[in-house]
Amino acid sequence: MKLYFSPGACSMAPHIVLNELGLSYEPVEVDIAKTHKVVKTGEDYFHINPKGYVPAIQLDDGSLLTEVAAILQYLADRKPETGLLATPGSMERYHTIEWLTFISSELHKGFGVLWHPPVAETDKQYGLDKLKKRFALLDKHLADHEYLMGKNFTVADAYAYTIINWSYYHKLDLGAYKHLQAYMRRIAARPSVRSTAHQEKLAA
Repeated sequence: MKLYFSPGACSMAPHIVLNELGLSYEPVEVDIAKTHKVVKTGEDYFHINPKGYVPAIQLDDGSLLTEVAAILQYLADRKPETGLLATPGSMERYHTIEWLTFISSELHKGFGVLWHPPVAETDKQYGLDKLKKRFALLDKHLADHEYLMGKNFTVADAYAYTIINWSYYHKLDLGAYKHLQAYMRRIAARPSVRSTAHQEKLAA
């Protein structure tokens, strides 16, 4: 299996999960800053993934799977005994997918106004105000939940951590959200997250 990733991008979520599960994979870095995106070997990334963005995983049979939420569910199902995603048909699984959808639509896309300048100041402020409301919702939920689904770390936490971590890059103040800050520290301390940050050269 190959994971196509870019350091600190949303591809960090499946990267964390791969390390959490202990699955065998080959990390392949993609330079997404360039118009003509290339992998470190010089190959045109569009020839691998026509969508042009990360993450993507290439399976041993040559098939490709893209989109964070889909990849996370696929990976978790490789080792269901780990509990990173509940069993098919259970309400716990649907609630985890509910969180994955929320993170994708409300957090991941919410950062778009910050990643793609220039935008009108009013549009930027609207986007920031919306993100703050989402952070407040998470903060309230995490007041009595260790992780999004309770006491157990799941694929939703890997995704949430990756996206919320962008707040530090954009210098967004999370000081008003003490429970969210504590949550981020808990996840950052996990061996799989430390290992991923090291692999992506985001930490020493």
